[in-house]
Amino acid sequence: MDAVIFTGLQGAGKSSFFRERFFSTHVRISLDLLRTRHREQRFLTICLETEQRFVIDNTNPTREDRARYINIARQSAFRVEGYYFQSKVEDCLRRNESRDGSVPDVAILSTAKKLEIPSLDEGFDDLFYVRMTNKGFVVEDWNDEV
Repeated sequence: MDAVIFTGLQGAGKSSFFRERFFSTHVRISLDLLRTRHREQRFLTICLETEQRFVIDNTNPTREDRARYINIARQSAFRVEGYYFQSKVEDCLRRNESRDGSVPDVAILSTAKKLEIPSLDEGFDDLFYVRMTNKGFVVEDWNDEV
């Protein structure tokens, strides 16, 4: 049973990465889609109760944001993987301009101010660094030197 938690700015490629890597194997839990924390919690609870693999596809910029998912997943005996998406503000602003459902620039800038780099000591079993290149996504093992 896997719980996957994404961290990164809006426009960093999280949802595209989900579609490419997890679409056919995991349920996507995203505030962008569900719109309320209540709905998000209901989806999360169902996944935990039914032992369904899931991905938390939100920005999750702080340790506290990530802890709410890590703690409940661990209590349900899920393995927890984290994916940190390279979050260069300029790149995210540029990508955001060209996507459907773009967010205001201020949302990206605000999230960037809060962004805390994840760490294995938060309770992740594995942590990965994801960056976008011209050829697609590159996933690297975590090395604490992002």
